[in-house]
Amino acid sequence: MRVLIALDWSEQAFAAVREASYLYDLHEVVLLHGIDLGMFQYPIVAEVSSMQGYDDFRTAMKKAGEQLLDHTTTLLPAKGVSITRVCEFAKPASLILDKARDLRPELIVLGARGRGRVGEFVLGSVSHRVALHADCTTLIVKEREGPVKRVTVAVEGHEDAERIKSWLLAHPFRNPVDLTIVSVVRPIPATDPFSLFPLQDWTGIAVRSAEDLVKQLAASVMNNRYTVGTQVSVGDPTDILTERAKSADLLIIGSHGRKGLERFLLGSISHALLHQVPCPVLLVR
Repeated sequence: MRVLIALDWSEQAFAAVREASYLYDLHEVVLLHGIDLGMFQYPIVAEVSSMQGYDDFRTAMKKAGEQLLDHTTTLLPAKGVSITRVCEFAKPASLILDKARDLRPELIVLGARGRGRVGEFVLGSVSHRVALHADCTTLIVKEREGPVKRVTVAVEGHEDAERIKSWLLAHPFRNPVDLTIVSVVRPIPATDPFSLFPLQDWTGIAVRSAEDLVKQLAASVMNNRYTVGTQVSVGDPTDILTERAKSADLLIIGSHGRKGLERFLLGSISHALLHQVPCPVLLVR
């Protein structure tokens, strides 16, 4: 697998490296570190502010970045992995997205420091921006990492199911896992205008459709790598899946093909889960 791993000095970043190694056989790895100097990114600012030792400052930051890549290399398998190093002065999120477009990895891996949803949007965190704008599948690791045995797969519709099926079959995990494929039916609120129509059996129809969906997906991925179970629930998808993820080693969700700000404003379930669950999240595109 060809993987781009975004790095900083946080423990979450190192946990993300270990998690990628637990999950997949890594063949080509790009280790990437963006050195963000803030307003001193540009020499003219240092000149105007009469900053002394600007060149030494940049040199020290570059050396620290190279040391970060040196350390991260020791966390990867010693054999069978081709490693490319990228250490550049740039805004980290922009550098990740630009390099991903150029190098076309199958997976982007990064750690997230677990800020709140509103805080992440306002502060423009790296994980938040990459999750919104990356074109490929993304693995985000926050509070927990470790060997993966129990995986929850959240499916909202046929588009989700096809995308996740393709990923699971094309990119099998290193070790066999137990998959639980979950679909949650959201009941029509009493205040919804559609509730005025004779749709008393809507929930029942939706549940049967969801059951068919998860069973079809389970049958299509069941093999010697995956033991598969299914679950259909009625309620708030974010609440139910967040609770389910507490006992999972990994949560797999789809992105629904929405782009950028549209996905944030629509408040998709996938977006909400990225911010709430403690286990690693694989956002499949």
